[in-house]
Amino acid sequence: MMKHKNMSENQEHEYGAKGYLIVHSLFAADEIDLLRTVAERELNEQSVMVKGDFEGGKTSLKLWDHAGDDVFGLFARDERVVNAAERLLAQEVYLYSAKMIMKNARAGGAWEWHQDYGYWYNYGCLYPWMLSCIIAVDRATRENGCLQVLEGSHQIGRVEHSRINEQTVADAERVEIARQQLPLVYLELEPGDAVYFDCNLLHRSDANRSPDRRWSYICSYNAVKNQPYKRVRDYGNYEPLSKTPSCAIRELAVGGMR
Repeated sequence: MMKHKNMSENQEHEYGAKGYLIVHSLFAADEIDLLRTVAERELNEQSVMVKGDFEGGKTSLKLWDHAGDDVFGLFARDERVVNAAERLLAQEVYLYSAKMIMKNARAGGAWEWHQDYGYWYNYGCLYPWMLSCIIAVDRATRENGCLQVLEGSHQIGRVEHSRINEQTVADAERVEIARQQLPLVYLELEPGDAVYFDCNLLHRSDANRSPDRRWSYICSYNAVKNQPYKRVRDYGNYEPLSKTPSCAIRELAVGGMR
């Protein structure tokens, strides 16, 4: 588990074997406080979309198709995040998408088993040279619906997915066989912790029936060489990524430009 922006070969091997890597305290408390404060202020009912689960639970989310100079863009362009993504993919990356997932207390819905590449493949990305970094804005626990993964499932490769209700879901038969063979891991996080995970890693999360909110910011990266060969969505298309130094978030806060 990585505790700083420099990554060892052992950590790369861990990511390669498990399909994910936990990074404790990637961001400091004051940086996460800024992200949380701006999100609470700016992300309201008019600015987010809502996705439902199979039981009627609802999760709000906000999607960005590029990284700007606001706090959300600075987190997505931060050298601590991007350098690690490039190390894990062993090549230059760009921001594929960013989103804030808002699982509110006793309201946030479940996400069913899926791989991100299960649908990114259909968006014109030929190779699975993609990953995501989840940054915990709130504490993530089993009780409030933290991320669950099948450790090592990325080695299965892409499985078929279907659109059911409002979610893209992995083939149930293959998921069940994978569950019988692979460890199920609950990724509990403290604010500022992060998880990098492979685009073919099978993952899901339970509904949040607890009194504690769980918000998280997810930055997804694609290799520059893997940019979509056709335009299918407004997001995910190649745009050069300008990294920002690790001091940029604090400088934004000091300058009051939130």
